Amino acid sequence: MSGKSGSKLAVVGAGSVGTSLAYAALIRGSASHVALYDVNAIKAEAEVLDLAHGTQFAAAAATVTGGGDISATEGADVVVVTAGAKQAPGQTRLDLAGTNVRILEDLMPRLLEHAPDAVYVLVTNPCDVLTVAAQKISGLPTSRIFSSGTVLDTSRLRWLLAERAGVSLTSVHASMVGEHGDTEFPIWSGATIGPVPIRNWTVNGERIFSSELLAETAREVTQAAYKVIAGKGATNYAIGLSGARIVEALLRAENAVLPVSTLLDGQYGISGVALSLPSIVGHGGVLKVLDTPMDDGELASLHHSAETLQQSLATLGI
Repeated sequence: MSGKSGSKLAVVGAGSVGTSLAYAALIRGSASHVALYDVNAIKAEAEVLDLAHGTQFAAAAATVTGGGDISATEGADVVVVTAGAKQAPGQTRLDLAGTNVRILEDLMPRLLEHAPDAVYVLVTNPCDVLTVAAQKISGLPTSRIFSSGTVLDTSRLRWLLAERAGVSLTSVHASMVGEHGDTEFPIWSGATIGPVPIRNWTVNGERIFSSELLAETAREVTQAAYKVIAGKGATNYAIGLSGARIVEALLRAENAVLPVSTLLDGQYGISGVALSLPSIVGHGGVLKVLDTPMDDGELASLHHSAETLQQSLATLGI
């Protein structure tokens, strides 16, 4: 299924993440027009040309434009921001905060001039902190400016569980929530494979998901990005695909449930920070943050995640 007729996606940043997202959107048919903008005009123009050369083989008819002029984002329905300093080996996402907030202070007002009606999706890390900063800079409703959050982390979790259970990835129903970072955690109390609670899943008559294995799986998810960055310098393909998936939910008015990161206003007693919770994503942005059941330990983890983000925001004066 292709994006709606006339739908325009603007990707800000022609680095490894931005170009992977543009490529994923193109081959998946996420939007009818993909625009790529970067301050490095030569790089952006080369990436646009490379993508355009392959449009014959895309999932649906689409055009690709862009370069070093921010007017490339004009009239976009969805703007995905990937621009910013990238995470270095051994560096946490929160370490990037100061540099990338300053980039947003310059970028957001200019983007709003060209795409005032767009939904803005932040992928740049630390995405939770930057969501709060971008909302304050832009003044946009919280439904129209959010981040990719733990959508990718949830995919990592489901992939690991499917591998260990020996089932299709689409049969695994489990989510990572909280900070997109070191304090994120899975909601095991509601996790299932098909209709079977995760802890009751058996292989050869034995329950395989012990508390130890579930804890190990959660650690693997949390450390996954560090492992990829140590080996190849960046994560790009999976975040590109997950970003395209969010774009599709927006442009196709899917009302899909995705764990994106939005600025909370009282949910679970948390306000003033952005973190990921299963939410309905459709036309116009995040339509609702779902009241997801959690046990006492999970609620404590959610509040710990929120406190970690509050400390980072306070340090930055946001």
